Amino acid sequence: MSGCQASESTTPPVPPFRDPRLPIGKRVADLLTRLTLDERIAMLHQFAPAVERLGLAPFRTGQEALHGVAWMGPATVFPQAVGLGATWHPELLRRIGEAVADEVRAMRAHDERVGLNVWAPVVNLLRDPRWGRNEEGYAEDPYLTSALATAYTRGLRGDDPDRWRTAPVLKHWLAHNNETRRDTTSSSVRPRVLHEYDLAAFRGAVRAGAVAGVMPAYNLVNGRPNHVSPYLREQLRTWTEQELVVCSDAGAPSNLVDSEHYFDTHEEAVAAALLAGVDSFTDHDQDASRTVERVRGALRRGLIDASVVDTAVRRLLTMRFALGEFDPPAEPAEAAGFDTPAHRALALEAAEQAVVLLKNDGLLPLSEATAGTVAVVGPLADACRLDWYSGSLIRRSTPREALVERLGAERVVFVEGTDTVRLRTAAGWVRVPDTAVEERAREGSFNPAHTAGRTDLPPVTVGPVPTDLALADWGGGVLTLCAPSGRYLTVAEDGFVRAAAEQPEGWVVQETFTLERHGEGQLLRHRGTGGYVCVAAEGLKVAAPGGPEGSDGADRADGAAEVAESAGPAVFTLEVVERGEDAVARAAADATTVLVLAGNDPHINGRETEDRTTLALPAQQERLWRAAHAANPRTALVLVSSYPYAVGEAADALPALLWTAHGGQAAGTGLARVLFGDVSPAGRLPQTWYATEEELPDLLDYDIIASRATYLYFDGAPLFPFGHGLSYTRFDYGDLSVQRSEGGADALTVECEITNVGPCDGDEVVQIYLGAPGARVPRPHRRLIAHRRVHLRQGETARLFFTVPAEEALGFWDVAHGRWAVDPGTYEIHAGASSADIRRTATITVDGPPPAPRPVLERGLTAADFDSADGITLVDLTKVRGDAVACADDAVGRLLFRGCDFGAGARTVTVEAARAETTGAAAVELHLSDGTTLATVAIPPTGGPYRYTTVGAALPTPPSGVHDLHITLRGALRLARLGFSG
Repeated sequence: MSGCQASESTTPPVPPFRDPRLPIGKRVADLLTRLTLDERIAMLHQFAPAVERLGLAPFRTGQEALHGVAWMGPATVFPQAVGLGATWHPELLRRIGEAVADEVRAMRAHDERVGLNVWAPVVNLLRDPRWGRNEEGYAEDPYLTSALATAYTRGLRGDDPDRWRTAPVLKHWLAHNNETRRDTTSSSVRPRVLHEYDLAAFRGAVRAGAVAGVMPAYNLVNGRPNHVSPYLREQLRTWTEQELVVCSDAGAPSNLVDSEHYFDTHEEAVAAALLAGVDSFTDHDQDASRTVERVRGALRRGLIDASVVDTAVRRLLTMRFALGEFDPPAEPAEAAGFDTPAHRALALEAAEQAVVLLKNDGLLPLSEATAGTVAVVGPLADACRLDWYSGSLIRRSTPREALVERLGAERVVFVEGTDTVRLRTAAGWVRVPDTAVEERAREGSFNPAHTAGRTDLPPVTVGPVPTDLALADWGGGVLTLCAPSGRYLTVAEDGFVRAAAEQPEGWVVQETFTLERHGEGQLLRHRGTGGYVCVAAEGLKVAAPGGPEGSDGADRADGAAEVAESAGPAVFTLEVVERGEDAVARAAADATTVLVLAGNDPHINGRETEDRTTLALPAQQERLWRAAHAANPRTALVLVSSYPYAVGEAADALPALLWTAHGGQAAGTGLARVLFGDVSPAGRLPQTWYATEEELPDLLDYDIIASRATYLYFDGAPLFPFGHGLSYTRFDYGDLSVQRSEGGADALTVECEITNVGPCDGDEVVQIYLGAPGARVPRPHRRLIAHRRVHLRQGETARLFFTVPAEEALGFWDVAHGRWAVDPGTYEIHAGASSADIRRTATITVDGPPPAPRPVLERGLTAADFDSADGITLVDLTKVRGDAVACADDAVGRLLFRGCDFGAGARTVTVEAARAETTGAAAVELHLSDGTTLATVAIPPTGGPYRYTTVGAALPTPPSGVHDLHITLRGALRLARLGFSG
C-alpha cells in the first residue's frame, strides 16, 4: 500500500492545457499563463521554437497544399487549381481536400517538417487572364470561387467538430492580381468592387467555418499595405467567432519598410502589423531572430504592449489545439492514407472533369475502331508539367503514353514540334557529353527556392562534332534547349551550362535563354542570371552579367576551347536542321487523326513574379497547328495551359478545340478518356476567354465596373464566354420558376428541370444567373448566383432546386448609404449552360419604397463613396484606416455623386483635404449637372499627406432638392470628405 501511495505521489498532475476534456479556450488560457514573454514573442515567427520545459514541440505555419502536398517530396498531384475550377464541382473538391489532408498527416508521420497549417486555397479572383498566378485561382467569379474554396477547405479541415485534420489558410488578402511590382503597387478598389467582388471571394468560406485564417497579399490596397489592412478587423474577423490566424506572406513584414517605405522603422512596422491583426510573421526563412528583436523593440518603445503579443499567440495556440497537438493521438499514423488506389482514382476523375470542350464539329469523340493512326504532336504531347506549387510526381501519364496504352505503339506517332538546331561558335560546335545521368530522388524542402542545381555532370563543351538540340520558343523570345537525352540545358551555381534538368523549374528558372542578334551571329543570354554564355576551358559558362562588347569567342586550329574565364560572350551561329512544323506536317499527312498539344510551361512566361504581356499562343506553336491542319483536316488542338489564349483563328479553322489546365499525375489518361468518349466532357470555363488582349483594361485597373471587365461587365463578344463548355450529348431545359420565401429565412428558391436528350450519358453544369435590367446603378449583365453539376443518363430527367439568400442574390453595395441594399424592381433569373447560353428566364418582382437620396445635409459625403469617377485613385486616409481620393496623375480628377438631397438649400460647404506639396495650386470644384458652379475651394499646403485641414466656403447659388453633384479635383491633394449646411 505504501509503495502504491509513493508511486501516486510522484506522478505529476496533468496541467489543464493537456486535458482534452476541457474547452479549448480554457486550455489556451492556461498555457498562455505558463509561457514567458520571451517564449510568447518567439511564437510569432513562422518557425516557432520548442518550449522544452513545457514539452511543446516546434511548430511551423505554412505547408503549401494548393493541389496536393507541395515541396515536401512525392505526393499525389491533382490538376492545377484553375483546372479544379473548371470542374465546377464542389463535391469533387471536398474529396480532393480530404485526400490532401490524409497525405499531409501521413507524410508528417514520417517527416515532422511537414506542417499541418496548410496555405491553401488561393481565392484571388481571376480578374485578368494575364496575371502570372492565374493557375492558382479558381475563377473570375466570386460566387464560384467561394463555393469551391468552401468545399476544398471543408475537406482539408475534416468533419470532426473538435479536431481539425489540417488548418487551411486562404490566400491572398486582398485585391491581388498582378506580379508586376507586386510589393509596391496599390490596387485602387472602390467600395462597390470591394464588397461585391473582392471580399465576396473570402466571405463564404470563412463563414462556413472551415478556414483557420488568411494570408495578406504583397500589394497595397488604396495606398495601404495589405499587411496592415483595416479590413482584417472591420470585415474578416466579423464574419466568424473563430480565432482566425493571419499569416504574413514571405518577406512581406520587411517590405513594409524596405520596399514600400510605409514605415520608417521595422519596430513601427511590426507593431502596426500586430495591431492590424497579423499573428504569424513569415520573414527571413528560418531565422526568427530579427522578427523577435523587432517585436522586443516595439515593446520597449511603447508602440505595443504585451497584451497585443498575447492576442496573436492566443490565436496561434488555438489553431494548434484544434489540430490536436496537445492531445493523445486520435489514430495511429498509418491510418492516414498516402498514394492510395482511391487517391489515384480521384486524381484521374479530377483530370477528366477538368477538360473543357471548346468547339466540336463532329471530330470528337474518337473511336478506337476508326481513329486509325493518331499523330500526337506539340511541346505538351509527351509532357506532364508541374508548377511551383506542385508536389513531386509518384507516377505520371502524358497524352502520348495514354494513347499508346489505348491504341498500341504502332498506331501512335509522336513529334514534339520543336526546332532541331545546332549551335556553333568560333571555337567549334556546341556538344553535349554523352554521359549517363543518374536520377536523383526529390527531397522535401521548406523552401525549394534554395534547391541547388546539379554540378556532378560534365559541362556542355565545344568541339568538331555537333549535338542536335531541341529548341522550343515559348514566346517573347524565351527559349529552352533540350539535349537528345531529354535533359534541358541549365546553369548551376558554378555558372557552367549542363544538360541536367528534367524540366524548367525553380524560383529562378535556370533553363531559359534568349538569342540576341550580334553582328553576323547571335549572343546566348541566360535569363536566370542575366549573363551571356561564353566559352571557357572546361566548357560553356555564363559570364557575369555585362555587355556584349568584345564578344568574339576564341578558337584554335584543333577546334578546342582555350579562353580565360574573363573572356567576353561567345557569338553563336544557329543552324536549323529541321523546323518543327515541317516534322509535324510530315507526321500529320501520314496519320488518320492529328492531336496538337500546345500551351505553356508553368515556369515560363506567366508565373509567380511574372505577368504575361500577351494572350497570343507562341508563334512556334501557332505554326504547328497550322501545318498539321494544312496536311490533315482531321486536326484537333488541345491547349494545356495555366491560362486562356486568344486563339480565334484556330477556333474558326479547326474542327475541334479543347482546353485543360496542367492535369497532374493522371493528365494524359484523363484527356485520352475524354477524347475517346469514355467520359463526356463537362468542364466549364472558369473565366472569360477574350478574342484579343486589346479588349482588356490595364493590368493594374482593379475597377471592374468602370473598366467593364470580367464577364460581369464586359460589353464585347468574347471568344469563349465564362461558363462555356460543350458535351458529347445534349440537354434540354424545362420550365424555370423562382419564388421568394420571406420571414425567418429570406431566400430565393429556383426550380429548374433538365433532360438529357442526347446520344450518351453525361454531366451538365446548370448555371443560375441574376440580371437587374433598368437598375439605377451599373449592375452586372448577369451574375452567377447558383450552379450544380449533375450526371444524367441518356433520356433521364432531373428536377433541380436551388436556394439562395435573397439579399445576397438581389443586392449590391449602396455607396449612398454605406450598406448592402436590395432595390425595388423586376429582376431576371436565368438558367443556362453558360453566361451567354441562356436557356430559360423567369422574373421576380421586389416591392418597396424607392431608394432614398443621399442625406448630404445630415451626413455629408465621404469622398471614396462616389458613384463614378475619372482620373482618380483611392489612397489611404490614415495609416490605420479609411480611404481618401486623389488625382491619378496629380492633375485633374472627377467624381460624381448621384442623388444628393440638399433639402431646403445648402449655403455652405466644408472640404476636408490634405496637401503635402508646397508648390503649385490645388483646389476642389463643385458643380451641378446643368453646369452651375457651386464653389471652388482652394486647398493650402497642410504639411503632409495625412495632415488634413477643413476649408469652408459659401455657396452663392445654394442648391436645394435632389441633384447629382460633380466634384473636380485639381492638383496634388487628398480629398477625405465634404460637409454641407443650410
